[in-house]
Amino acid sequence: MAKLDETLTMFKELTDANGIAGNERAPREVMKKYIAPYADEIEMDGLGSLIAKKVGDANGPKVMIAGHLDEIGFMVTQIDDKGFIKFQTVGGWWSHVMLSQRVTITTRKGDEIIGVFGSKPPHILPAEARKKVMEMKDIFIDVGASSKQEAEEWGIRPGDMITPYFEFNVMKNEKMLLAKAWDNRIGCAIAIDVMKALKDEKHPNVVYGVGNVQEEVGLRGAKTSTFKIQPDIGFAVDVGVAGDTPGITANESTSKVGDGPQIIIYDASMVGHKGLRDLVVDVAEELNIPYQFDSTPGGGTDAGSMHITGSGVPSIAISIATRYIHSHAGILHRDDYENTVKLIVEVTKRLDRDTVNKITFE
Repeated sequence: MAKLDETLTMFKELTDANGIAGNERAPREVMKKYIAPYADEIEMDGLGSLIAKKVGDANGPKVMIAGHLDEIGFMVTQIDDKGFIKFQTVGGWWSHVMLSQRVTITTRKGDEIIGVFGSKPPHILPAEARKKVMEMKDIFIDVGASSKQEAEEWGIRPGDMITPYFEFNVMKNEKMLLAKAWDNRIGCAIAIDVMKALKDEKHPNVVYGVGNVQEEVGLRGAKTSTFKIQPDIGFAVDVGVAGDTPGITANESTSKVGDGPQIIIYDASMVGHKGLRDLVVDVAEELNIPYQFDSTPGGGTDAGSMHITGSGVPSIAISIATRYIHSHAGILHRDDYENTVKLIVEVTKRLDRDTVNKITFE
């Protein structure tokens, strides 16, 4: 693998950290380490979302830029007499991507135990059953234990976190980055680097870089963090569907990795705020920052919770086109990351009180 620069090292630490919804401590500590040098103040809400504050103009509007810390994963629910693990999905999984994949079970003490998804082999299945997706109830995790007692002696208990076993990699094309948990550690990285870019800049507002918890189970952490901040403007930074792999039609997605941030005009959780969307597009065009529009009627982002908190927050989601989301590994393009940081920084610099009032009340 290529030698990692400062940004790639941050990516590796963020994505290699294990943290499902409700168990985000490890990625939160990584995010805190990287964002602390650029923040005036760091706090958490009651659910564990990380909130880093940077004051430009203390009397200016509040601008919230949020990724989410949690990744999709699983939770131990039972251990059978032979030591095999039954599990609950935490976030949206598709059975097709699971069989024979390795996972990590993290015990209460922090020990990491490797396992693999197992099922009946195809050799003993009826012909019709082989053609179907294996049902989740028929999949289990094999950790190599010979009994329930042995698995328990290793510290495995119901409620333990299970995450994909995968390591960050720079691909042969060094712009292409392969990792688990891009959804949504890339959003956390963007929040960090926006704060970094604003460190010595004047900006007419108060900026909050946020790592939300529990997005994958219903945009939950964004409810509490937004309530705590009470922002005037909200950005959710997440991943979106890349439409540049075989079999995807233009009707399904036109987004391509490397073609710039996705401005989400509509998803299942929110209609993107028109005034904020227009400002983002205007800034992108003024500065020749590439961008692409996208709509994802089958998914949502933290902006879905942000925009209906309190009396309402003009919000928009900006996404990074990512291949193979909601699987053990995804691929995204470094240029999209850098252009998203640049775009959000430049929009933030323009969000003074008059501009926010115009967006909100136009």
